[in-house]
Amino acid sequence: MAALVLFLSATAGTPALAQQQTQEGSWLVRVRAAHLNPADKSDPVGGVGASNRLTVDSKTIPEIDISYFFTPNWAAELILTYPQKQRVALDGNDIGSFKHLPPTLTLQYHFTPEKTFSPYVGAGINYTRLSSVHLLDGAADLESSSVGLALQAGIDYKLDRNWSLNFDVKKIQIRSDVNTAAGTISKVKVDPWLIGVGVGYRF
Repeated sequence: MAALVLFLSATAGTPALAQQQTQEGSWLVRVRAAHLNPADKSDPVGGVGASNRLTVDSKTIPEIDISYFFTPNWAAELILTYPQKQRVALDGNDIGSFKHLPPTLTLQYHFTPEKTFSPYVGAGINYTRLSSVHLLDGAADLESSSVGLALQAGIDYKLDRNWSLNFDVKKIQIRSDVNTAAGTISKVKVDPWLIGVGVGYRF
């Protein structure tokens, strides 16, 4: 009898879930403007006791995010942009630049997907490809890639069945060694906060 009750409960909920997914759509595409603010916690050049540190500039970048909802609450989001150029300074003096392409994949939980205000949290992984490195007139280089963790929190405000406004905050781990012919001179910890606002379309 208990098994029969559980079976009937599960099958009774399935059409409702399928109907909700059909009505709202399983895909959500967002376009955001995100302000990238590096942590700038790089190791001092010259080792322990030195005061000269590398810093990376802040900038606002475009994002496009594609989410797929497995259920009304659970979704996976792929966060994309085009290669971004960042300036690097040593004690406030510009020493060059590099480009990075940082796709990020997160698994999200949406707390109240049926409500007008729908907050969510997420966690995942970031892979950053570093290229076009030009530091200290070519005397220094960076590792070609970085893999790190990503944490996320945000809220969607539904305008109608398809359109929504979005506010999103992410903390992403991006790190690389700075190498010269003499060896590693610093470990760059960009580890940026990204604070973004945008619009989404669900289908």
